Amino acid sequence: MKKLFLLIFLFVFAGIYALQAQTKVITGTISSSIEGEGPIPGVTVQVKGTTIGTITDVNGKYTLTVPQDATTLVFSYIGMKKQEVEINGRSVIDGLMESDILGLEEVVVTALGISREKKALGYSVQDVTGDEISKAKETNVINSLQGRVSGAQITATSGAVGASSRIVIRGVSSLSGNNQPLFVVDGIPIDNANFGDTGSDGTNKGSGAADINPDDIETLTVLKGANASALYGSRASAGVIVVTTKKGKKGEKLSVDISNTTSFETPLRLPDFQDKYGQGNAGRFSYFDGAGGGINDGVDESWGPQLDIGLMIPQFSSVDASGVAQPAPWISHPDNVKNVFEVGHTVSTNVSFTGGSEKSSFRLSFTDLNQKGMIPNTDYKKKTLAFSATSNPVDRLTFTAGGNYVNAHSDNQPGYGYNANNIMQQFTWTGRQVDYTLLRDKQRNADGSIYNWNHNFHNNPYMTLYENLNALNRDRIIGNAMVKYQFTDWLSAFIRTGGDVYLNATSESKFVGDMDYRNGNYYEDVRLFREINSDFLVTVDKEIGTDLNFSFNLGGNRMDRRYQRNTGEAPELAIPGVYNVANSSVTPRVSNYLSLKRINSLYAFGQIGFRNALYLDYSMRNDWSSTLPLENCSYFYPAVSLSAVVTDLMNIESDILTFAKIRASWAQVGGDTDPYSLEPTVAFGDGWNASTKLLNLYVPNELPDAELKPQMNKSIEIGADLRFFMDRVRLDITYYNQQSINQIVSIPISGASGYLTKIINAGRIDNSGIELLLAATPLKINDFQWEVTFNWSKNQNKVVELAEGIEQFVLGTYWSMQVLAVPNKAYGVLYGYDFERDPNGNIIFYDGLPAQGSLKDLGNVTPDWIGGMLNEFRWKGLNASFLIDMKKGGDLYSMTTTWGRYAGALEETLIGREGGIVGVGVMPDGDGGYVPNTVVAEAEAFNKESYHNNLQYSSVFDGSYIKLREIKVGYTFGNLGKLPLKEINISAVGRNLAILSTTVPHIDPETAFSSGNVQGLEYGQLPSARSIGFSIGCKF
Repeated sequence: MKKLFLLIFLFVFAGIYALQAQTKVITGTISSSIEGEGPIPGVTVQVKGTTIGTITDVNGKYTLTVPQDATTLVFSYIGMKKQEVEINGRSVIDGLMESDILGLEEVVVTALGISREKKALGYSVQDVTGDEISKAKETNVINSLQGRVSGAQITATSGAVGASSRIVIRGVSSLSGNNQPLFVVDGIPIDNANFGDTGSDGTNKGSGAADINPDDIETLTVLKGANASALYGSRASAGVIVVTTKKGKKGEKLSVDISNTTSFETPLRLPDFQDKYGQGNAGRFSYFDGAGGGINDGVDESWGPQLDIGLMIPQFSSVDASGVAQPAPWISHPDNVKNVFEVGHTVSTNVSFTGGSEKSSFRLSFTDLNQKGMIPNTDYKKKTLAFSATSNPVDRLTFTAGGNYVNAHSDNQPGYGYNANNIMQQFTWTGRQVDYTLLRDKQRNADGSIYNWNHNFHNNPYMTLYENLNALNRDRIIGNAMVKYQFTDWLSAFIRTGGDVYLNATSESKFVGDMDYRNGNYYEDVRLFREINSDFLVTVDKEIGTDLNFSFNLGGNRMDRRYQRNTGEAPELAIPGVYNVANSSVTPRVSNYLSLKRINSLYAFGQIGFRNALYLDYSMRNDWSSTLPLENCSYFYPAVSLSAVVTDLMNIESDILTFAKIRASWAQVGGDTDPYSLEPTVAFGDGWNASTKLLNLYVPNELPDAELKPQMNKSIEIGADLRFFMDRVRLDITYYNQQSINQIVSIPISGASGYLTKIINAGRIDNSGIELLLAATPLKINDFQWEVTFNWSKNQNKVVELAEGIEQFVLGTYWSMQVLAVPNKAYGVLYGYDFERDPNGNIIFYDGLPAQGSLKDLGNVTPDWIGGMLNEFRWKGLNASFLIDMKKGGDLYSMTTTWGRYAGALEETLIGREGGIVGVGVMPDGDGGYVPNTVVAEAEAFNKESYHNNLQYSSVFDGSYIKLREIKVGYTFGNLGKLPLKEINISAVGRNLAILSTTVPHIDPETAFSSGNVQGLEYGQLPSARSIGFSIGCKF
C-alpha cells in the first residue's frame, strides 16, 4: 500500500512539474494611445487561436498563464483597433491601443440578442453607441436617433414634457396596423403603446419607448427590415430596435459613476403675429360683457380698431368696481404669447455601481429625472432603477439576470387639439391687444366668476393650465433571467424568461365653467399591461477543418399578453372642484376592457462560413397565433442571406481598397391581428337603466371575419460595404424592395347589413429604396482627428391595391381634410378642397373672393428623402461635434395658418387692411369667359373665405426642412494623479437649436398631429423645444 501511495505521489508530482514546464506567466499593462486617457480596464487579452484569455483590471493590468508554445497575444477592446503582439519569449508585454471609430461597428447585436461580426451579415444593420445616446441628453431615447440612422424617419410630436415620438423605418407598410418598430431590451420585447394620443382632442402622455433610460444603454442596434428582424416574428415586420444595457465586467473592482445634466428649454418657434390691429370686426370694438353685449366683444378675432394710435376703448381689464368698463388705452402687447412660456428646465442625475470577481459581475444604476416644462404648471418626473448580474458558479454554467423599475409621474401635462384645453389654439384666436399677464395674476372675480377677455369661446389660459389638470402615474417593471450551459466548446443551450408589466393611471379634470364642459368633468383611465416571453435556444457552432465553420440554432418562444383597461367618468360635477367619479350629478360612465393574446413559436437558424469570408445565413420561424382562426393560425416564414468579403476571398491587399463586402438577402414575415377580430362581440352601453329595468347592450359597428388569414411581408435586399484608404473612407449602400400583402384592414360596408365596417384581408403596399452611409476621416494629424458621417435614404412608397371595389382607404378626417391611402399613389394623400379654377388653372374670383372648387389631391405626407450629417472633432481630451438633420418633401396641412388668417392674428393678414386686396386670378366676363380679376376685396373677407369654404389648398405646405439638430463640446480629464477619481467629463450640448431652412410658416415643420398613422396634419400644435444643457460626470 505504501508503495502504491508513493507511486501515485511521484506520478502527480511529475505531472505538475511537467505542466508547469509547459506553461509560463505573462503580465503587462494596456493603455490608450490618446493623451490623457491612460490605462484601459476591460481589455480582452487572448492567446491567438485558443480560448485562453483574461481581461485587464481597473488599472489596465493583466496576468495570463499561457502555453510554452504560444506565439502571439491578441488585445481587443470596443472602440480600439485590435492588436496582435508577438511573445518572443517575453514575460512582460505592455500594449498601447489606438482609437478605431469605425471599428465600433465590427461586432453588432442582432436578433435574439446574439452578437455577430458585422462582416458576416447579409443584411443592413446600424449601431448607435450608448455614449452617443446619453450625451444627446434627450429625455425620450427615440429623439436621440434623429439624423443618425439612415432610413429612419423620426418625428417628435411637440416639446411638451413627456411627449411621445414616432419612428418609422423604410416607410409605412401597414394600412391600419402598427408601423413603428418593435423595441427589445436585453432580449425581451417591450410595449411601445401610446399612453394618450393627441389627435384633434386630448393629451399626449408619452409612449412606452420613453421609459428606456439613456444612461443605461450600452448599444442600440437598428434592424431595418424583415431580412434582419424575421426571427422576432410578426411584431417585427416594421423593424426592430435592439437595446443592450450596460453590464458589469468580471474581474473589475468596484467603481462608481456619477453624472448630472441640467438643461434649459425654450420654444424653438412661435407663430408670427401681427401687432397693429386688435379685437373686433370691421374695425370696431367696445367691451361690455365679453359675450356680445358690447360692440363685437363676443368675437375672438383681431379685425378691430388699429392699436397704438391713441384710442381709448372700454376693455375687460378696465372694468371698474361698479362693473362698468371704462375707456382705456388701446395698445399692443407684441410679446404677449412669448411671455406666457417660461424657461423650462430638466435635471437628470445618474449614479451607477459596477464591479465583479473572477466568476461574477454586476451593475446597479439609479437615475432621477425632474423636468419642469416651458408651459406653465407642467411637469414630468421619472425615476429608474436598473440592475444586472452575471455569475459563473461552476465552469460552463452561466446565470444572467436583469431588471428595470420605472416610475413616471406628472401632475399636469398640456392639452392638444382643437379644444379649450389647448393654449396654442387659444393664442391663435385671442385678440392681439390682450395682456396675458393680467389673466395670470387674476383668474376669478371677487364673486367667484371667471375673469377673462372673452366668455363665448375660450378659457382664461391660466385657468386651463392651473385647474384643468392632466395627471399621469406609471409604474413599470421590465425584467429578464437566463441560464446558459456550455456543454462543449461547440454546443451550448440557454433558457430565458422575461416580462414587461406596467400600471398606467391617468386623469383629466375640467373646472365648472370650462368652455367645453360648462358643468365640469372628470375622467380616469387605468391600464394594466403584462407580457411574458419565455424562450429556449440550442446552439451548435463548430469549425470543420480550417476553412469551414458551421452553426445551427434551434429555439422556441411563447408570448402571453394580457391587457386590461378600466375607465370612469363624471360627465358633470355635482360639487365644483371635487374631482372624483362619484362626484357626478348625472349617471357616471364606466367601462371595462380585457384582451388576452398568445403566440407560440418555433424557429431555427444558422450559418455556414467559408474561410471567414463567405457566409450563408438561413432562418425559419413558425408562429401559432390565438387571434387568428384555428385553420389559419399557423404561419411559416423563412429568410436567407449571403455575405461575401471580396477582399478576403480574392486576397486583395491594397491601401486604396481596404475592405469590400457584398451582401444579399430575402425574407418573409407573417403577421396576425388584434383580439376580437374573428367573432361578433357584445359591449355595454350606458349601463343599467333604472326606469326600464334593462341593461343597455349593443353590438359594435365592425363586422369580424371568422376566416381571416395572416398578412405577409416579403423583402429582398442587396448591398455593399466598401472601405478605402486604410479605412479613412467608408461607404455602405443598400437597396431594398418589400411587399406587404394580404393586410388585415377594416373597410366600409352598407349600413343595411347592420354594420358600418368589416374586417377583411386586402391591400398591398410596396416600399423600395436606397440607403447610403458615408463615413470619412478628412483629417488625422497626431492627436487631432476629424470624422464626418453622412447618411441619406430615399424610400418610394406605393399603395398597389386595396379591397375590391374600394377606391380609397380613409386613414383620418379632420376639418374636411382627409388623409387617404389611394391605389397607385404613395401612402398619405392629403385630400381636400382646392380653389375653383378656370381651364388654365387660374383661381376664379367672384366679387373679389375665391370660391370652393373640387376635392382633389393637395399633397402627400411621404417625404422624398431624409438625411443627416454628423461632424466630430477630437483633440486629446477635447471633443466637439455638430449634427445637421434634413428632410425633403412630405406635405402638411396647417390649421394654425387657417385659424390665424381667419382670426386676423397672423402677420400676413396685415396685407390689404387699408386699401383692400385684389386676388391674383381671373373673374367671369359675363359671356362664359374670364378676364383678369380687378375687384378689390376687404382684407377681412378675403382671409375668412378660405375658412368658410374649406379651401384647404391655401394651408398645405411643403414640409421640407434643414435643422441644426445638435452641437456638443466636451472635455475628459484623465490621469488625475493621487485623486480618487479615474476621470472627469464636462460637456455642453444644444439640441434642436435652429431651423436653417423651411417654407412652412409659423410652426416647426417637424411637429406632428399624433404619433400614430395619421400624419401630415397640424392642429394648434404646441411648439417644439430648443434646449441647452451642461453635464458633468465623474468616475471613481
